[in-house]
Amino acid sequence: MRTTEAYDAVPLEGVHETHGPDANGMTTHTFYAFNTVITLQAAGDADALEAAFDDARKACRTFERLFSRTLPHSDISRLNCAGGKPVPISSDTAKLIRAALCYCEDSQGRFDVTMGSVVRLWDFNRRIVPEQSRIDKALAHVDWKAVHVSEEQPEDSSDEPRGVRARRTWAQLDDPDAAVDLGGIAKGWIADRLTEIVCGYGIESFIVNLGGNVVAHGRKPDGSPWRIGLQDPRSEHRIVGAVDAVNASAVTSGVYERCFERDGIRYHHILDPDTGWPAETDAAGVTVIAQRSIDAEGYSTTLLALGIERGSAFARSHPAIQRAYFVDHQGSVHPS
Repeated sequence: MRTTEAYDAVPLEGVHETHGPDANGMTTHTFYAFNTVITLQAAGDADALEAAFDDARKACRTFERLFSRTLPHSDISRLNCAGGKPVPISSDTAKLIRAALCYCEDSQGRFDVTMGSVVRLWDFNRRIVPEQSRIDKALAHVDWKAVHVSEEQPEDSSDEPRGVRARRTWAQLDDPDAAVDLGGIAKGWIADRLTEIVCGYGIESFIVNLGGNVVAHGRKPDGSPWRIGLQDPRSEHRIVGAVDAVNASAVTSGVYERCFERDGIRYHHILDPDTGWPAETDAAGVTVIAQRSIDAEGYSTTLLALGIERGSAFARSHPAIQRAYFVDHQGSVHPS
């Protein structure tokens, strides 16, 4: 357990609200984590719901302090700042990194968790486009194969952070200038953990929504399936369709989620690991349906970057992807 000296403040940590039950028997719990609004909706015993919501929220606080790229004492920040030396990490961080590397391999590097050195050059809030020379320099440090996780303490391991008891799992970057960014996979892994927590209280009918990363467990209280909308890329207030989901997760990646226009050119946040620039794709968005949320999240970015034709072929060749829905820039839906 970290001591006070190594305890990072999380934005709006103490803010959370619970409303309901509503006319449909659903109670809603909301809070802020991972730079987004988290929504949990469930039907069940009031005491069980309160305990499940509290445990889920506390778990999110723990995960944010472990996986954040910006909190200075997180496992990921310490790994990125270790100059290539091994650092001790939690078992949860090790599980997430190992899972992420599997998607890197499966996508043949189209998804790469070491894009951190490139990602931090782009500022979508201030509309900053980095110079090509800086992108080229950063790309030299992008290689997911250079990330290692081990249970054996290396001889050249870095010092334990003050107040952290020795742990048996270690991570290391071959390249001292590489930077791991788990932002493209962490919410899927977390959504699966929150699902386990809520199920542990005997709750069967619920929704976990991590800012668009949705788990639909069971059915609605009236027995009907959950319905998840497909975002219209031309307007955040419209959908172009909806799909049924029962005991499944739906994750959407879209070029409209974080973007800006400068000098007549539109830039989005899905960066190509080969070029460091926004991926060129005929898909404005893609929604992946999978039993596990980490599968839906792990593949959604890859499918978007591949585009409609190649992405559809990729989806058909991966059994973990139950369904994939591509939306083009005109709002037409292309199911796979």
